[in-house]
Amino acid sequence: MTSLPTPPVHPLLATARELAPRLSERSAEIESARRLPADLVSELNRAGVFRMMIPETYGGLELPPALSFQVIEALARADGATGWNAMIGAATALTAAWLPEAVGRAIFSRPDVITGGVAAPLGRAERVEGGHRVTGRWTWASGSQHCHWLIGGALVTEGGKPRMVREGVPETRLFFFPAEHVTLHDTWFAAGLCGTGSGDMEVKDLFVPDDHGFSLFAPPRVARPLYGFPFGLLGLGIPAVALGIARRAIDELTLLARQKTVVVERRLLAARPAVQEAVSEAEALVRSSRAFALETIHAVFDEASRGPASVRARAELRLAMTHATRSSARAVDLMYEAAGGPAVFHTSALQRCLRDVHTLTQHAMVARPTLELTGGILLGFDPPTPVL
Repeated sequence: MTSLPTPPVHPLLATARELAPRLSERSAEIESARRLPADLVSELNRAGVFRMMIPETYGGLELPPALSFQVIEALARADGATGWNAMIGAATALTAAWLPEAVGRAIFSRPDVITGGVAAPLGRAERVEGGHRVTGRWTWASGSQHCHWLIGGALVTEGGKPRMVREGVPETRLFFFPAEHVTLHDTWFAAGLCGTGSGDMEVKDLFVPDDHGFSLFAPPRVARPLYGFPFGLLGLGIPAVALGIARRAIDELTLLARQKTVVVERRLLAARPAVQEAVSEAEALVRSSRAFALETIHAVFDEASRGPASVRARAELRLAMTHATRSSARAVDLMYEAAGGPAVFHTSALQRCLRDVHTLTQHAMVARPTLELTGGILLGFDPPTPVL
């Protein structure tokens, strides 16, 4: 039987895999610093990690979503915080496609530019001549310490009152701020993803010109298939990080089980039936949910390349992403429990996997209420809010 040729690995994915051993070696350092080291950020930047989703017309890579997914996953397998910050930098840069060309080119044609920020409309933007006066404080501003530009979501007001898009729906927009105009607050003391530097960011009465604000509900100005893909800013990246962490947990348990002898039983941990069952279940959880995620990404990207993705397609994508994240958490739980006592020590990567993946599951994009939204749509109900 003739085997099919193996498709070539994209250079960026190959680089991410090559970086993995060095990232893993520095996980404790990253966690202790509560942010990515500057030299590591520079290495990721040179590799093109933060340019994955920038339009080609601005010098970006404009990778298909499934490929960006795999790059983030590979980095997260080595170190969860690195994978998370790679995802934030790449996903926020996606918004280049919504900016006026002159602004998009001015910001993103710089080859070393890194963006970050928070899309949630936690700020207020008072409409003034030529732009908006923005005030706000945003939590979870991951990687903001190494960013050149930051994005903040805000409720638009006029005369101090919310500006309405239609009855009952206030206008919200995203705004680009130069990093030097943003105050960063060192508030990131978390259970997991400790090395992401996800503290608060704040601006006060900052004037933002009209051409530095936009709405993701408006059509992108760069009409390319990637920017019609309905995954919001985080929907794609969170499960990629989770799957990478889960794969690392399986790796770590497998290594431990082949080395650790259970003293009372006088056999390797790997010989224990409960451990064998746990590894089987975790492997099935990760591989099946990953397959569902990638299958859905490919299908929705194909649909979005031919026109706007349907509400059902968007719901299926959200379902696949939430399922992958929550399945990953279950797989990590199994590996942590199977390891026994050694997993509780900081020298074990399994305890970091446990803390990191359960920090991920708290994010609203993949929390359990997402299943209510997607289930309602699959059952024929109209969504209560637009599905990005």
